[in-house]
Amino acid sequence: MSIYERLLSNKDEKYKDFQSKLVPNIDKETIIGVRTPQIREIAKQVFGTQEADTFIQVLPHQYYEENLVHFFIISKIKNFDECVKEVEKFLPYIDCWPVCDQASPLVFKKNHDKLLPLIKKWIKSNHVYTARFGIRMLMNEFLNDDFKEEYLELVSSKKGNDYYLKMMIAWFFATALAKQYDATIKYIENRCLDPWIHQKTIQKAIESYRVSDEHKEYLKKLR
Repeated sequence: MSIYERLLSNKDEKYKDFQSKLVPNIDKETIIGVRTPQIREIAKQVFGTQEADTFIQVLPHQYYEENLVHFFIISKIKNFDECVKEVEKFLPYIDCWPVCDQASPLVFKKNHDKLLPLIKKWIKSNHVYTARFGIRMLMNEFLNDDFKEEYLELVSSKKGNDYYLKMMIAWFFATALAKQYDATIKYIENRCLDPWIHQKTIQKAIESYRVSDEHKEYLKKLR
């Protein structure tokens, strides 16, 4: 059974309708209607097979779920250089936020020194979802022990009017407020962010269970 046939066997028309509302910027007819856990399971089943190796060499894919399978497959590659090669080959074909946001290569966690220059390059990209992915990787990997204040400037200086890019910047800063409050609050106090991003950042931080009640009350005053 091919990857497409596996996806088709898990098709759910009601879920297709639901998913199409979440991803309004892509053609509904490119959505089969398969839930993410099932897509992950398909990627897990085929990973390491000749079929998977062939599948990731053929781009672009026709269906949204095929893109998800693709990213889940390459996120399992254990060799850093090989994984990055496949990620960079795939990034230009990402056309919506769920494909961009749901895969996180496991090998990245153990290779921060090699990953950081790549993240900086991705963030500079004019392709919205490449930049979004770069910001998300910086958020996932560099807001804890490896944090540096310069990363806040890197993201705050990213300009663009795309909704999905601006939402990612707001998500990054809301997470940074939860994890690196003292460094991050200055960007809110000094209104360093685009006004829309500033408001979204505060909204997301106030909604977060990881931000203290004291910090939330102060953030409300900075709206």
